[in-house]
Amino acid sequence: MPIESSVAEARAWFALLRAPGLGAAGVRALVERHGSAAAACAAAARDSSLDGALRQALRTPDVALLAADEAWLGAADNQFLPFTHADFPSLLRDIPDPPAALYVSGDPAVLWTPQIAVVGARSASHAGLANARAFARAFALAGNTITSGLAEGIDGAAHAAALDAGAPTVAVLGTGPDLVYPRRHRALAQAIAAHGALVSEFPPGTPGKPDHFPRRNRLISGLSLGVLVVEAGLNSGSLITARCAAEQGREVFALPGSIHNPLARGCHRLIRDGARLAETAEEVLAGLANVGALLAEGLRERIGAAAQAGSTAPAEHAADPDYARLLGALEADPVALDVLAARSALPAAAVSSMLLLLELEGIVAAEHGRYRRV
Repeated sequence: MPIESSVAEARAWFALLRAPGLGAAGVRALVERHGSAAAACAAAARDSSLDGALRQALRTPDVALLAADEAWLGAADNQFLPFTHADFPSLLRDIPDPPAALYVSGDPAVLWTPQIAVVGARSASHAGLANARAFARAFALAGNTITSGLAEGIDGAAHAAALDAGAPTVAVLGTGPDLVYPRRHRALAQAIAAHGALVSEFPPGTPGKPDHFPRRNRLISGLSLGVLVVEAGLNSGSLITARCAAEQGREVFALPGSIHNPLARGCHRLIRDGARLAETAEEVLAGLANVGALLAEGLRERIGAAAQAGSTAPAEHAADPDYARLLGALEADPVALDVLAARSALPAAAVSSMLLLLELEGIVAAEHGRYRRV
């Protein structure tokens, strides 16, 4: 169902996002200036200072493309999140050149969970794939969502490891939300949509183009607390993700490798340029502890806005059986997350999100990665 309050507003968003030459920054500027997508669309269509082709596209948008957008949105588990919506992830909102909107297949709530990006070479070595799986699994079991780009090699291994651990994973696409690239990852994409989210800033039907993937990479890092590069050549797209992460104020980690392995050279360059050398998953998790405050602050604002709007979630947990089990598993002495997950029989990712909410409400205190009742 459309997030916006009217069909006209949703259609205006779709027309703006498909308008030639406008771009994400142009869409954001118009909507911020005029207060809504419908008002922005109408005003831009009359603005003689704008390109004539753009004005014409807004006056008479392609009906078939708008119908395709509405058909995609009408399918189960598909969501449209414009940057003006409260559910648009706060970490992404604050990056340079944020997207104007996100097309999400799956659960948009997973975009508010703590995410760690795991990226690397498409033609990864056997050792690189094993490292990606091991680190992603450790991150997932610690309550984090694994975010990557659905590419072959390291990306696919990280997504699959998260799913195998029973944790959510987010795939950011360089195509429209209805297309899968590479095609061999179609089954993986379906599993991600069922247990996490597929995310794109490109409208349905948009094919993959070379310039789309660097744009995708800034969203991978922007959604995440930090980025781990497992293997990368000197010309790897993973170095773009790492650069975006640094520009966004995110932590960048890289695995060292053999000096004889060309797929280690990109990681070694990152380390020379200031990325953190990572040998264990625990080092990465410890390095991200303080960055998690960014996500917590955004979530605190979101909770406050929901409370002001009269929402009851997530302030009341007494009647929720999952929260009751988790609260029953907590003690006066700090307990590790994986122990709480085992005691409550809840997925580690769900426990992590629940603990964050309880901590914000002052019910739970976190001490060095362990949790206790206040």
